[in-house]
Amino acid sequence: MTNASTTLPMLGRTMSSPHVVGTEGPHSTIPEDEFFDAVETGLDKIEEDRQLRVRLKYQSQQISNVSSLHSPNPETEDEIPQLSEDFGTGAQAKSHKLWPEIDRICTEQLTQARQGVGEDGNGWQLFADEGEMKMYRREEEVDGMVIDPLKSCHVVKGVTAREMCHYFFDPAYRNDWETTLEDVQIVDNVAPDTLVFLQTYKRIWPASQRDALFWSHMRRITDNVDTGANDVWIVCNHSNQNEEYPPANQGKCVRIYLTVILVCQTYLTPGKDSKTATRDDLTCKITYCSTVNPGGWAPATVLRAIYKKEYPKFLKRFTGYVVDQCKAKPIMY
Repeated sequence: MTNASTTLPMLGRTMSSPHVVGTEGPHSTIPEDEFFDAVETGLDKIEEDRQLRVRLKYQSQQISNVSSLHSPNPETEDEIPQLSEDFGTGAQAKSHKLWPEIDRICTEQLTQARQGVGEDGNGWQLFADEGEMKMYRREEEVDGMVIDPLKSCHVVKGVTAREMCHYFFDPAYRNDWETTLEDVQIVDNVAPDTLVFLQTYKRIWPASQRDALFWSHMRRITDNVDTGANDVWIVCNHSNQNEEYPPANQGKCVRIYLTVILVCQTYLTPGKDSKTATRDDLTCKITYCSTVNPGGWAPATVLRAIYKKEYPKFLKRFTGYVVDQCKAKPIMY
């Protein structure tokens, strides 16, 4: 969904000579259908590699679990992360120069995420409908580049809003679910709930390689707008470029510009509360919104075809990963 949770190898203009052919760019000699096929094949290969890693990791965990039965002090991941009480409030980030922008963008994005789709002729088009998951987009272009806003709605059982946002925000887990990621660097550790990332994505021929520089903020929402929800958490990511951060388009990578918000609400079975609920009583409602400018140039038809295929796969992969990670752990609210 990166993050910067786009999870997609965003396409755009190569920075090389306009006479170079066989690569991405307005002077490329590759027909659009072949361009799409090549990128699709690259994405499929990445997904196959991810599935292999998952199987190997599962087998390793099975062996580890058997071994731990014979250990008097087995190590476990079943503990709730110990974070300060003001985590998710922005209290420790408010003194940073980015804070006014972070606070403003988070508020704006949350307001937009709460708005409905298909109302008032606002242009949202349903492009994926798979059970509880529905995905919408609006066709928009800037200087000929596709930047279609995306909005996804999903419902997942067995996890909380905080757990979903925890795995989306924390870079320790990102390689497990963001398949096109090559490298993640924290370029500014603003606060425990606010980080600035430089992410580099794998190059998929014939597309140019991409990177993204953005701040990411995780916050608990306490405005009581979401009636009936036990709690509400968000993660908001937004591209930023300060003079002390790595500049854009200086090396082999073309810079992606993005705004992303993940909004999660926890609902409990009637009659249950956070002390009595089990995972069977948990429902997490998810709204994921993103606007991504991939930079440079690529055929609009290719971009939209790839988005249509890859975004549903991303959301199912990520939410499935979180459910799997949480099922044997104590509940985190």
